[in-house]
Amino acid sequence: MMPDLSPAATKKHAQGRLALQIAAVVAIAVALGAGLTFCAKTGPNADSGRPAGARSGSGGRGGGRPPTTVGTAKAVAGSIPIAISALGIVTPLATVNINARVSGALNVVMFHEGQMVRKGQLLAQIDPRPYELALQQATAQLQRDQASLHAAQLDLTRYQTLKAQDSIAGQTVDTQSALVRQDAATVSADQAGAASARLNLSFTRITSPVAGKVGLRLIDAGNQITANATTPIAIVTQVDPISVVFSLPEEDIPAISHRGEAGLAVTALDRAGGAVLATGALATLDNVIDTTTGTVKAKARFDNRAGTLFANQFVNVSLLVDTLQNQIIVPTTAVRHGPQGDYVWVLQPNQTVNSRPIKAGPATAETVSIASGLKAGETVITEGGDRLKDGGKVVLPGQNPALRGAASGRGGPGGWSGHRRGGRNPARADGGGSPGA
Repeated sequence: MMPDLSPAATKKHAQGRLALQIAAVVAIAVALGAGLTFCAKTGPNADSGRPAGARSGSGGRGGGRPPTTVGTAKAVAGSIPIAISALGIVTPLATVNINARVSGALNVVMFHEGQMVRKGQLLAQIDPRPYELALQQATAQLQRDQASLHAAQLDLTRYQTLKAQDSIAGQTVDTQSALVRQDAATVSADQAGAASARLNLSFTRITSPVAGKVGLRLIDAGNQITANATTPIAIVTQVDPISVVFSLPEEDIPAISHRGEAGLAVTALDRAGGAVLATGALATLDNVIDTTTGTVKAKARFDNRAGTLFANQFVNVSLLVDTLQNQIIVPTTAVRHGPQGDYVWVLQPNQTVNSRPIKAGPATAETVSIASGLKAGETVITEGGDRLKDGGKVVLPGQNPALRGAASGRGGPGGWSGHRRGGRNPARADGGGSPGA
């Protein structure tokens, strides 16, 4: 008889084979589970006959986790600063373009690039000869007109005498009097011309209007320069003292105003925020708030004798607003954050840890104040807290986990000692210790 090779028969045959395979897999899994359960109950590490505490203890050998090595720190009472951080730009108190005020040939440049100069120090010299000649010409014109004025005054005196004797017409006296006033005005104009020529001659000596540091030389000696040209000879910046301009949120204005705007301590740190560059004081706040950012500009002044602050440098600014006294302080790494809020791990005398909810207060980069939940003198966990549970044993830095377990009596049955079951007691020199658990 030929086998049925129809599609329906083939499908029914395949379904039957699949059912047999599934049943075989289930049977093998059940058998393996029963075998593992039997071994666990009858094996040398079975929990039967062991104290309940040994079966459930955190240090037991029945799958228990060994103590965690942690870092600790004591909560201490101290002060903590309240500071506002911001990003600032170093701004010189004065930045001056050294320009020529008269035209001429630049004879000599008397400064070195990067040199510190005094106020009034000579920096460059323009050829003074044309201005010396102009001053001589103005002086000569003044002297000539002064002589004319003197002659007119003498004539006026004589005419006035003759008029008193009725020997001359009054019109002649009046005309001479007007001539004297005209000559006096001419002399005044000549005096102004001579002063202007003298001033232009002084402008041929280019001096520094402020004390500071000279930048790069932009015009060399020998060039013909014009008055108030676009390109200056050099730029001088006043670098000591120097200021830093930064922006503060408008909500911080009351705290600053309450303490007084000027005089609050300000620290300038490098761009990474690690190294202190200079310490100074708040100079003032701006008189308006920027409506686009909701901030107000502030300016702090720093002594910069060491030159650590550079013009247009970006720095981190820390403005000390207040200092809280008698605060409970712990390292920042001790405070942890959970679904229920902030908490710390507190070390107990038996070297176990318990979690304790706390309320954190103001903080710095390294420390944080605890408003409630902790007392001074208590020890908190700063490292290794991610592996801890309430009531868990811990090992302090420098302790040997095996020796700590033996010293606390946990090297016996159910204790975690790091030795094989039935091994020798390390405390027995003859190696004849009783079987360990």
